[in-house]
Parts: sequence; C-alpha cells; structure tokens
Amino acid sequence: MKKFICLGLDCADPKLVFEEFSDFLPNISNLMKKGTYAPLESTIPPITVPAWMSMVTGKDPGELGLYGFQNRLDRSYCNFIVPNASMVKYDTIWQTLSKNGFTSLIIGVPLTYPPKPFKGNIITSFLTPSVKSNYTFPKSLKYEISSWIGQYVFDVDNLRTIDKKSVLRDVYEMTKKRFEIAFKLIHSKKWDFFMMVEMGTDRMHHAFWAHHDQTHFKHNPNSPYKDSIFKYYRYVDKKIGELLTFLPKDVNILIVSDHGVQKMKGGIAINDWLINKGLLNLKQHPSTPTRIETLIAKDMIDWSKTSCWAFGGYYGKLFINVKDRESFGLIRPDKLTSFKTRLEKEILDIREENGKIMDTKIYRPEKIYKELQNIPPDLMIYFGNLSWRVIGTVGNDNMWIHENDTGPDDANHSQYGIAISSGEACPTKITQVYDFVLKHFIHP
Repeated sequence: MKKFICLGLDCADPKLVFEEFSDFLPNISNLMKKGTYAPLESTIPPITVPAWMSMVTGKDPGELGLYGFQNRLDRSYCNFIVPNASMVKYDTIWQTLSKNGFTSLIIGVPLTYPPKPFKGNIITSFLTPSVKSNYTFPKSLKYEISSWIGQYVFDVDNLRTIDKKSVLRDVYEMTKKRFEIAFKLIHSKKWDFFMMVEMGTDRMHHAFWAHHDQTHFKHNPNSPYKDSIFKYYRYVDKKIGELLTFLPKDVNILIVSDHGVQKMKGGIAINDWLINKGLLNLKQHPSTPTRIETLIAKDMIDWSKTSCWAFGGYYGKLFINVKDRESFGLIRPDKLTSFKTRLEKEILDIREENGKIMDTKIYRPEKIYKELQNIPPDLMIYFGNLSWRVIGTVGNDNMWIHENDTGPDDANHSQYGIAISSGEACPTKITQVYDFVLKHFIHP
C-alpha cells in the first residue's frame, strides 16, 4: 500500500502558486508538471474554521455546526464559544483510517485541540491554549518534541503589529520548527498517512500583503518588506523539497490550502449602520469604538427595540432578534422571510465611500448547507465579495473604516485555494478531499 502525504499551506493562493511565483518554486512546480492542479473551492465562509474541518471530514459548515472563530453557544445573547475539537461529531480522515487499521501522523490541522485518540500521533493546531496544554496524542509525544526542538511554536504571538521585523522572525521560527518535527516524526514513527498544515503562509499574507500588492492603497514601493511574501514562499518550497527527498518515491502527494487571499480595501462598520437604520438600539452609546460583544456583556443593548445585530470578522455574521426564539425577540416568525429580504436589499445597496457598487454577496445558511447544526447566522455577508471586512465595533466616526478593528491587517480571504496532486485529477472542492484521500486506502 502506497503512503499518502497531504501538505496544507493555509491561505496559499492560486494566483501566487500557479502564476506569479511558479517559476521560482521548483519543488511545487515539479509536482504541478508531473501531476494535476486546480483552484480548490473553499467553504462558505472561506475561513480557517470551518474550512480545514470541512476538508478532513467531507462535511459542510452547516453539517459541522461551525460558522467561524466565534459561534453562539445558545439562543441567549451573551454566550459565545471558540470552537474546539470536541464540537466535531464526524470522523476525520485519520480517524476513519484508524478504524480501518491504518496509522497516521498529523501536525497542526486546525481544530484538533483537544486531541482525540486514534491509531497514530497528532500535534494540535494554533488554537491550542498553550504548550502547557496536552497538545499531543499520545501524551508522551509532547516530551519527545521538547527533547527535539525545545518549545514547540503553534502560532505567531503578535501578528497584528506594526513591528514587521518581529513577525518575520516569528513566522520563520514557527515554520522551521514545524518542518523539523515533520522530519523527526516521518523517520521515527510508523505511518501510512501524513498530514501537516503550515500557518505561515496565512500569517505572511495578513501582515505583508500591502507590501507585496502594488494595487493596495497602503502599498509603498520602497518598503523593505516588499519581497517578504515571495521569499517566504521560496523558503516553504525549499522545505517541501527537503521533506519529499526523504519520502518513498511512490508516495501519493497532495498539497492544499483552505482558501486564497486578496487585498483588503477596508471595513464596513455594520453595527453602526444598523443603529442608523433603527435596527439596533442601545441603552447607552460608547464613548469610543467598542466591540459588540462588550456591549452585550455590559447589557448596553436594548433588546426590546433591537431587530438585529452582527459580529465582525472577515465576513459578517448577522443575527435577527426573532420573537419566541430569542429571549426578547422582536421580529415575528411569520415576518422573518420578508424581513430578511428587505434587509438583504438594503445591505446590497451599501456602497463604497466613493459611491462605487461593492459587489456584496449575502448567503442564507438554510439555502447553502445540507443541514444546520448548532446556531448559524441568519445572514452571512461578504462586503465587496470579501474585499472589505466587517467591523464589529460600535461607535465609529465613519461607516467606512481603513484600519482593522483588531489591529493591522492587509488582506482578506478569497473563495479559492489550491490543490496539487502528484497523480490523478485533483479535487476541486474542499469537501472532496476527504474521499480523495480515503479512496487510496479503503475504496477500490
């Protein structure tokens, strides 16, 4: 039985890998020439959570009940949860393989903390609380890692900072250690399937996209960091080449990303817009821009007069205050569909500050997912088709914001990532990866 290796490069973009950088990535380009490659359509939304879990379970976000980094825990207004592995009710690739007698090595796949037992070894992802946590299975692996490389690095400590030098240092340290661990595990452990996700590509895009993209409004052609993304991709390509050198010659290889990247023009302060429309009402207005979550926690929202509110992020999660569903629901269930339709029309009419049409996309979860688990947003909003993020704060001077409400960030996600297969036609949708891998082991 051939071994199978799946390398994940978070946020790796087809425009970069297949076009702009292709002549300078010899190892990745060699795989493209010998095998197949295509843009990989991500989930709606194209966010790290839920995209990676959709990839390794074959389930869409609605089936998983995962709608982003922040999810409502119940129908109350103030209970939110950051997803973790315990919320995933479906088997992953490696769990399915384990049940069929195969052994896996897994490194850094998002939403794997806390680790679940299976036949193999796992190191959890950047959502792990700290190195003090039990971030491996088996537990003994944690101590092996310490003996190999010292302290493991899950993520960049301070990504959204103006100190770009420190971001570069931390990204390279993280990537170097991740590949060192990959080498160690591949050579010291038994395995049939190996999967690793490197977060560095995503971190480089968010921190340095304006330095790379000449069309970005913040671009400085004299920036000392203008080649940082290019150099990092070359570094990752080199590491992939080193890794592949020591693998069996007939190993199946799949390189994937969970979504792509595009420049961020700014953000839309949607909750301020809702306030201006009379749809969100406060008991007390904040003196400075304040997160909607903080207003909720401090009981500053008058729910009896509020029709809807939204959480910010790369896309907008808008919730409607429905009578008999939420505690102080205002919108009658029989009026919900017409309310959504009117609200969608008004949101689609929002333009850029210069009057330009934004090409905004709005999705209703019940129309795009096979089923709905947990509590989905009532509307999912892509301002400017994700070229504008959604600002979740309240109390901004302007509806159009050109500084991210969570700190410096140059980029947003785009709907298509990459898929490169060493052999047969590669998957083109993110939920196809699960079956694509399993058929090499289980299915004829």
